[in-house]
Amino acid sequence: MAVIYDRKNEIIQINTKNTSYVMAVRDGYLVHLYYGALLGEGDHSYFFRTQGRAAFSPRMETGEGFSLDDIPFEYPCWGRGDMRSPALEIKNSDGSRIVDLNYVNCEVTAGKPMPKGLPAVYCEDDSEAETLTVTLADKVSGIEVKLFYTVFADTDIITRRAEITNGGSAKCNILKAASACIDFDHMEFDVISNHGTHCRERNIERFPLARGEYKMASRRGASGHVHNPFMIIASHDTTEDNGDCYGTVLVYSGDFASEIAGNQYQTARHIVGLNPDGFDWPLEAGETFVTPEAALTYSALGFTKLSHNYHELFARRLCRGKFRDVRRPVLLNSWEACYFGFDADRLVKIGECSADLGIELLVIDDGWFGVRNSDNCSLGDWTINPKKFPNGLEGVYKPLKEKGIDLGIWFEPEMISPDSDLYRAHPDWCIHIENRPRSQGRWQLILDLTRKEVRDYLYESIAAILRTGMISYVKWDFNRNMTEIGSPVLGAEHQGEVTHRYYLGLYELLERLVTDFPDVLFESCSGGGGRFDAGLLYYMPQVWTSDNSDAIERLKIQHGTSLVYPMSAMSAHVSASPNHQTGHVTPFMTRFTVAFTGSYGYELDPTALSEEEQELVKKTVALYKQYGGMMNSGKYYRLAGPYDVDYCAWCTVSEDKSLCVAGYVLTHVRMYGNNRRVRLKGLDENATYRDALTGDIYTGSQLMGFGVHCPETLEYTSHMWILEKI
Repeated sequence: MAVIYDRKNEIIQINTKNTSYVMAVRDGYLVHLYYGALLGEGDHSYFFRTQGRAAFSPRMETGEGFSLDDIPFEYPCWGRGDMRSPALEIKNSDGSRIVDLNYVNCEVTAGKPMPKGLPAVYCEDDSEAETLTVTLADKVSGIEVKLFYTVFADTDIITRRAEITNGGSAKCNILKAASACIDFDHMEFDVISNHGTHCRERNIERFPLARGEYKMASRRGASGHVHNPFMIIASHDTTEDNGDCYGTVLVYSGDFASEIAGNQYQTARHIVGLNPDGFDWPLEAGETFVTPEAALTYSALGFTKLSHNYHELFARRLCRGKFRDVRRPVLLNSWEACYFGFDADRLVKIGECSADLGIELLVIDDGWFGVRNSDNCSLGDWTINPKKFPNGLEGVYKPLKEKGIDLGIWFEPEMISPDSDLYRAHPDWCIHIENRPRSQGRWQLILDLTRKEVRDYLYESIAAILRTGMISYVKWDFNRNMTEIGSPVLGAEHQGEVTHRYYLGLYELLERLVTDFPDVLFESCSGGGGRFDAGLLYYMPQVWTSDNSDAIERLKIQHGTSLVYPMSAMSAHVSASPNHQTGHVTPFMTRFTVAFTGSYGYELDPTALSEEEQELVKKTVALYKQYGGMMNSGKYYRLAGPYDVDYCAWCTVSEDKSLCVAGYVLTHVRMYGNNRRVRLKGLDENATYRDALTGDIYTGSQLMGFGVHCPETLEYTSHMWILEKI
């Protein structure tokens, strides 16, 4: 069994394949005892240590016993005596801010109950998972909290979430409701988080935990470019292959907060969930609020094992649908090929050329609808532009289908242009605050997805295009963050709900679309990686990783993304050179080597390529068709860089270790460079491998022990090894 309940000692132990999570009931409170390497069954009571530390914190009513400010809680609350940051804070009907949760009971069930209206990790059969549900309650207010812990038998992932029910007779307000908390009995950690902005997402930052609170969060109305809803907590000496590390990922796309604090007694508390800033959720008597889900993991073998835990679970039990387990189609996106300057004839020419090169899908990006010839109009008017498409969408679809190439299309459904027929008809449909100016980003406002009529309009607009059967791929964009956050239809006391209700509305809309159009591949985008999160992977199995398509810049972006997200989720393209964002002049094979690590495509005009470049496209398309399935399903290893050395290297190894694709990019040339070599990982040390590109033969032990020589050539050049077991 994955969950063991020792009734005599009131200890609950959750076991994954390699880890254990232990909690206990003490004086009526659910306390955290341990999270780490796998433990055997036994009495773990001695893990709970009371040291009599109180400082100025109270020791309950009698002044006796332990202080709530000095014990590790599973789901800490505000107002009773724990002065640290809480997981739950409630304003009661009398205006007081206190909730005191005591243990009621627990039960274990097979499978995994899914949170209503929210994305989450799933199981395909109840035998895959076991769920522990712990019930806590406040006897005075009637607040009841159910904590859900689901463990997957063959992974090292535990998912957590909470359901808060108002069991009292009067309304209360939830001010903070986290998905998970972990209390550690020490604070000797490094915190690994990310930072970034548009075109520079998910750069890695590592620093030692100090006393005081560090909060990585978004209040942008999206998970955002600046931070991403994951955090890693690691021992100071943790590396890719050794050391303790813990990960938490929030399966959510809106405002989040991931916080950790070093406390007065050299302990640490980590909390992840909805961002409480601006959040205020009225809960009437009998109503229940469901938090998003958090996915937790622990690795004693460094960051690589932590990443593999997440990659395996997210790729196979978060992503869904027919495209989950298969190689994605090789696509060409029209954006950098022609921006807004296209018509049907030009698209057909680009598509036919793409087909001749082996490309399988042409994506029509922004500019096909309304009167859209620039970014200042027509969002919301999702009908074909008759001037650009005099024969409708069929005028492009039919000749390309005859060439064997499918058609994809770009939408930005959540937005509305003030210069649009939709806005002229429904100026109240955008998120706004009455009597306040409506600030625009990219000349656009955001539609109010809390409103059913708005969601229904979007569904019908998108479905009308998809029902034609001509579209097999949708790129779903989101190109601004929220301001003037309000929904007048909700009423004054419900304005603290707007952002979360927006995402409940978005998830409802997406669920309708992916259910009704299962043969369409949906890709998420938000100015690239501005909403690259686990929440959207439940509906769309891949994300445009960054609007920065420069191969050298992508090294850091993809490195940071790979900490928790599977490579199949990263959409990566070969773009033009000089690059349209940075001006970098980069060899074609370097652009391919970097893009080959994700779901693959091109971001250029194939008709403008030289014969030599077109031959390179044919070659690289063929390589992806041959090996891309393994690249999406194999184990990914970060071998070197991109922060500490002048090069970057990585490899992907098939599950049976019969195939390895390794890449290397030189980012900076040094005079009189050293004899650089890179040691590979994950191979069969007793096997022999042949490089399919050169014919060179190696043993697995050589490749992992000595490694391979890295060519010292020109800056931004690359090398690739395709190693097949013989």
